[in-house]
Amino acid sequence: MSKRIYTVVTGTGSYIPDVQVKNEDFLNHKFYDPATGEPFDKENAEIIQKFQEITNIEERRFAREDQLTSDLAALAGKDAIETAGIDPETLDFIIVAHNFGDIAHGSIQTQTLPCLANKVKGALGIKNAWVHTHDVINGCPSWVQAMIVADAYIRTGEMKKGLVIGADVLSRISDPHDRDKMIFADGAGAVVVEGVESEEPVGILSFSSRSDTGNELEYLKMAPSDNKELGDENCYIDMLGHKIYVYGLTIVPGVVKNSIDKAGLGIEDVNKVLIHQANEKMDEAILNRLFKLYKTKGDVKAVMPMSINKLGNTSAATVPTLWDMVVKQNHEGHEIKSGDNVVLCSVGGSMNVNSIVYRVQ
Repeated sequence: MSKRIYTVVTGTGSYIPDVQVKNEDFLNHKFYDPATGEPFDKENAEIIQKFQEITNIEERRFAREDQLTSDLAALAGKDAIETAGIDPETLDFIIVAHNFGDIAHGSIQTQTLPCLANKVKGALGIKNAWVHTHDVINGCPSWVQAMIVADAYIRTGEMKKGLVIGADVLSRISDPHDRDKMIFADGAGAVVVEGVESEEPVGILSFSSRSDTGNELEYLKMAPSDNKELGDENCYIDMLGHKIYVYGLTIVPGVVKNSIDKAGLGIEDVNKVLIHQANEKMDEAILNRLFKLYKTKGDVKAVMPMSINKLGNTSAATVPTLWDMVVKQNHEGHEIKSGDNVVLCSVGGSMNVNSIVYRVQ
């Protein structure tokens, strides 16, 4: 068998912010019904209880007031570099996956110039001008998409080593009067990837990617606050939760199956599924539907580690953060070992879906 170049992860890292926000911290929030623009007639305690039943989120983390998304990204990147044991000056590229750039505390203005990858390169003190930098903005699937881009770079043979980071600070761009605000959180995860010549398949084996842009464009967008008294001047994340739930259950299993089929594997060969942490019940239903496509049943909890309970939805950061936790044995009941086949998948962004099959070296 001839050798070919594979993209292998040689180090993982993450940054979990210090500020812990529990569900009860929202008891005094004023939530408005998006359909009527009026305050809900339910008590917040009831709203929060229902929210937790649906998502299984008990708490989340927010960035400190003095931190930006690029700061979190740089800290996660530094962790991955140290884990890999490499000199950052030897990187060929840095990709930062995110959605809103840097947003200062007390503002909702997004800043994407300079791009976050440039800011991270500067924060890491890298002097090598030939370290290529750019961002990927693709909704919640941004980091998985960035890994697909990194794999393309490495398979050309032109680039041999890169840093791929997923980071978001959603606490500053979510509507304070929308009950969905309780879903969103802040964080960053990162990996170092390197090209490895091998006769045996290793690292990224395959990927599948899809986008739907008809009515799906309305599922997740920017819109004025649910509190109509605030006017139309400022826009926040606006999510049609039920539409996304139905879309996820309908579309994601097929995309994941396509990536597994491309790798020449079956569902019985998959050891772990690291899925975007959006809603625990939705993720469990997606995996059950994936098993159903293969006309079998599986142990969802054994295959699919979850972090949303304590960390919330950090968008582009959920999958790399979860990977770092499991690899470093910071997730009770789950581990990833040599030879394991791992699926990395995500959905979001009105609407994008992607999936990678990865074999651990």
